[in-house]
Amino acid sequence: MTKKPVKPGATRVVRTKIKKKSGLKESSRRWLERHMNDPYVQRSKADGYRSRAAYKLIEIDDRYKLLKPGMKVIDLGAAPGGWCQVAAARTKSSTDKPHVVGIDYLGMDPVDGATVLEMDFLDDAAPAKLVEVLAGEPDIVLSDMAAPTTGHRRTDHIRTEHLCEVAADFAISVLKPGGHFLSKTFQGGTEHAVLDLLKRNFRSVHHVKPPASRGESVELYLLAKDFKGRNPA
Repeated sequence: MTKKPVKPGATRVVRTKIKKKSGLKESSRRWLERHMNDPYVQRSKADGYRSRAAYKLIEIDDRYKLLKPGMKVIDLGAAPGGWCQVAAARTKSSTDKPHVVGIDYLGMDPVDGATVLEMDFLDDAAPAKLVEVLAGEPDIVLSDMAAPTTGHRRTDHIRTEHLCEVAADFAISVLKPGGHFLSKTFQGGTEHAVLDLLKRNFRSVHHVKPPASRGESVELYLLAKDFKGRNPA
């Protein structure tokens, strides 16, 4: 494995080439080489973020101005913690009085300014537990959840769309009036049901593909702004 530096920009990028005789399958070698040469991956290490995904939230927030000091935030599918890091910093959530709560069935290291629940969001007890720990209604619900891939694109798409729909139902049930919802989705037909649900409950709905989302990826984000509020029972 050899490293070749390129011209520095805002962040110095180091090009890594993995030799073909590395014991890896060719597909694995290409993926690893692309990952290691990804400027967002290198930048995340330099900036102290858990993953390159942190920049997706940063870029969306820079454009739409979602996160403000004092906001209460719920982060679904939080591991490894990049979105929690960004949300805690931008809402000025403190370790003593955190107002960012994340959840994931995968374990992860603590995040300053956030409380993280190690449990499956699809567990029946999870929604109530999130609201209990947050101690109130959230101003924004974030979801970067994606189902573990099977290798079958259609199946993976449907499973992740299901998570998006469940996250949307949850957001509608807990958000403050005027709150926002941001969720990963995939390009394709099945998101229409989720879009219809969001358009009925929020004043504006946007498809967003931040620069940090790889161009060849079918990944998109749904942003629903200004929750209309729940009808009184």
